[in-house]
Amino acid sequence: MTENMIRVAVNGYGVIGKRVVDAVRAMPDMVLVGVADVIGDWRIRTAVGQGIAVFAATGQGEAAMRAAGVPVAGSLEDLLGVVDVVVDTTPKRVAATNLATYRAAGVKAVFQGGEAHATTGHSFVAQANYASAVGRDMTRVVSCNTTSVVRVLGALQDAGLLARARGVLIRRATDPGESHLGGVMNTVVPEASIPSHQGPDALTVRPDLDVVTMAAKAAHTQTHNHYWTLQLTRPASREEVLEALRAAPRIAFIKMTDGLAALNTTVELMRDLGRPRGDMWEVAVWEDVLAVQDDEAFLTYQVYNEAIVVPETIDAIRALTGSVPDGPTSIAMTDQALGMRREFLPVLDQAVTGA
Repeated sequence: MTENMIRVAVNGYGVIGKRVVDAVRAMPDMVLVGVADVIGDWRIRTAVGQGIAVFAATGQGEAAMRAAGVPVAGSLEDLLGVVDVVVDTTPKRVAATNLATYRAAGVKAVFQGGEAHATTGHSFVAQANYASAVGRDMTRVVSCNTTSVVRVLGALQDAGLLARARGVLIRRATDPGESHLGGVMNTVVPEASIPSHQGPDALTVRPDLDVVTMAAKAAHTQTHNHYWTLQLTRPASREEVLEALRAAPRIAFIKMTDGLAALNTTVELMRDLGRPRGDMWEVAVWEDVLAVQDDEAFLTYQVYNEAIVVPETIDAIRALTGSVPDGPTSIAMTDQALGMRREFLPVLDQAVTGA
């Protein structure tokens, strides 16, 4: 470990936490000091098997870990005493209760989208507002769906093309690993209010967006699906809209004509590409579905809820510590280390394929 590496702790080794841990360990400028949790089951035992130092977030948690035979390196306070920044990936509304502990330890803190914007006073998506997070004590990486909204709509806004956006979100019922605990079965449950929370949440990052979202929860567990009707600032071509999306980071393109015709096919593609856990960090836009009519655009894309916020979290770490003051530089570092793509499939030689 070199002196100038960012020392990182992760509090909560669940769906997001374990992915953040792997990403931190993949970064050339970061070192994972340890993880904290309150359980001693298979999840934390996998961390022990990877040689990760495990700390107890609470006294009760320590007792449970030791009873399960988990080697406990110390308390959460011990861990905070030797790091520069902590990433809190504990369950929704739990993280806010940890804020006083982080402040007392004098460490920077990255929260996740389950917490309210007011918890940190700053919400984060790297391509949109990296600079405003530099040197702050804390920030909140917005939710998976909000991250996708800011990436896609922000790309069109930056290109001067977006006037307003109206979107419908079909959300997965629960995480795949929790399917046995209950969830939506054989039905679709509309959210009880319009707008759904994602539109207002996007405004915490890009206040000048004109966006309204509606959402429903469906009986599936693999990823979210968005449908957008976009009012453009002027008549534009389909290629202009695609070029605006191509100019932005962390947006990739898939095609129905390649057989990627449904959410599960893209999940399978990620596995075939050798992605860890089959994760997709990019927003996957269906290129051949996107349509433009005069000054309106229509598109649909896929959001891998378990992974999309991971690269944003890595960039938030750099921003808070000030180690990389430039957003595009941090984004490029993260994307290269994770192996993110703009196109998932190779471009084939048309002469060879006979097309």
